[in-house]
Amino acid sequence: MKVLRRLGAAVVSAALIVGLAACGGGGAGGGTGAPAPGGPTKAPADLKVGVAMPTQTSERWIADGNSVKQQLEAAGYKVDLQYANDDIPTQSQQVDQMITQGANLLIIAAIDGTALSSQLAAAKAANIPVISYDRLILGSDHVDFYVSFDNFKVGVEQANALLTGLGVKKEDGSDGTATGPFNIELFAGSLDDNNTGFFFNGAMSVLQPLIDKGTLKVKSGQTKVEQVAILRWQQETAQKRMEDLLTSAYNDGSKVNGVLSPYDGLSRGIITALQNAGYGTAANPMPTVTGQDAEIASVKLIADGVQGSTIFKDARKLAEQAAIAANAFLGGQTPQANDSTTYNNGVKVVPSYLLPIETVYKDNIQAKLIDTGYWTAQEVASGQAG
Repeated sequence: MKVLRRLGAAVVSAALIVGLAACGGGGAGGGTGAPAPGGPTKAPADLKVGVAMPTQTSERWIADGNSVKQQLEAAGYKVDLQYANDDIPTQSQQVDQMITQGANLLIIAAIDGTALSSQLAAAKAANIPVISYDRLILGSDHVDFYVSFDNFKVGVEQANALLTGLGVKKEDGSDGTATGPFNIELFAGSLDDNNTGFFFNGAMSVLQPLIDKGTLKVKSGQTKVEQVAILRWQQETAQKRMEDLLTSAYNDGSKVNGVLSPYDGLSRGIITALQNAGYGTAANPMPTVTGQDAEIASVKLIADGVQGSTIFKDARKLAEQAAIAANAFLGGQTPQANDSTTYNNGVKVVPSYLLPIETVYKDNIQAKLIDTGYWTAQEVASGQAG
């Protein structure tokens, strides 16, 4: 399977985790020497990690779950990996079971960042450390560590990619020759995902000055995150909203020039709506559409000149960082954070380790995704994971 092959390099890093346990941490994400919530425990073979992932409907979360599991198992831990199919009660029940069945640590990518308060209270009572994975868990003081990417920068780079597609900027960040005005529409993720605000605010920090200047026009008038959010990041919902926008705001013969989309799944729904409306021909070109996660179906669309860009967040490195943090906690230490100010969950500022991101366009798919082993040339050509 593709997921397992993509994890090959990660297994090597898992061996480093075992070394961290022996030396007591150190290095990026390693232990600081401070005691973790649970204190020193047992040998890895006697410890269990519960890993709660939101859904298997996205290839991204399948890859994340399998990567975290494989790295932890390579370090000797038992792993209970569960997917909740985007159902909040299911995830709550899964985390409850992980606690009652003896998990020594939890790694949680929450469906709803506010919906696990009772589970976190139970984990705290049982002295079980909690690592929030990519989506920050909100409203609880028992979130011990957060591993993610620089999510504000994700939004900034999506906005820059949109401007690059419009010709206002070049890929290197310098000014392009196009001056507009351009008609754009905005999409955001699910409001119950804390990342949604970071993505949207990052993007608007770049786009709003150009909207104010008149270079960009949001013809629908929908510029608030509450107006443009897509519940549960559903592709079908994004397609329906784009269809509605075309019917209501572009029924006068005007054209959409660009769409800010925060995630590849939404991008594909948006593109389907645009294609159904006649976009994508020589006479009616496809607007530039952004994305995120470098999902293989969207990478093919980028290679084919249909989707403009995507933000690549290497799930292998995120899983590695989660495993390093888990190893520190289970060894009785506190993981090393590289951000201790940004991520306030409403109760506390959660120590975080943030990873870098990269923007993928058609002309750098080879360097960013194929040469690094994330996808193969054959997979990009077919649009399917091998």
